Amino acid sequence: MFIQTEATPNPATLKFIPGRVVLEGDTRDYREADGAHDSPLAEKLFQVPGVAGVYFGYDFITVTKDDSDWQHLKPAVLGAIMEHFMSGQPVLKADCAAENAEEFFGEGDSETVATIKELLETRVRPAVAQDGGDITFRGFKDGIVYLSMRGACAGCPSSTATLRHGIQNLMRHFIPEVEEVRAM
Repeated sequence: MFIQTEATPNPATLKFIPGRVVLEGDTRDYREADGAHDSPLAEKLFQVPGVAGVYFGYDFITVTKDDSDWQHLKPAVLGAIMEHFMSGQPVLKADCAAENAEEFFGEGDSETVATIKELLETRVRPAVAQDGGDITFRGFKDGIVYLSMRGACAGCPSSTATLRHGIQNLMRHFIPEVEEVRAM
């Protein structure tokens, strides 16, 4: 098994590409070991000293480190990922439901929200996935779009610029009702 690695805009996060589907359907973001009980792979990765976060996308895994050095951490992470996939264990335990955060918006905003979601799905999420992260819709209220940043995007030094200059400008161009975009 060959696992590719790619740098992300977040220097504390590396993207690992195992050449197979990691998680079909939704994504998962684990910010601490205590919350990883539903994933044998996330549990295994958190056992590697220095791992501070794990994110599963469709065909990649991003791992965020604490102040450890990637030179020492990367081989252990690669070994844990390879061992997991070679064992045939699932990424998530069978009885785990998808994480669905509660969305909020007014009844009269359903058409605007549909357009926001379409822009996110077709233009934003594919680009962000290239960098090992994900951005999902959380809500829309008083002209403000609320988004959840996950994976390499969470805590990335350039995430504010991405929100303000990229996503906000895109939304404002296509949807006059949008005044601002904020991360939650």
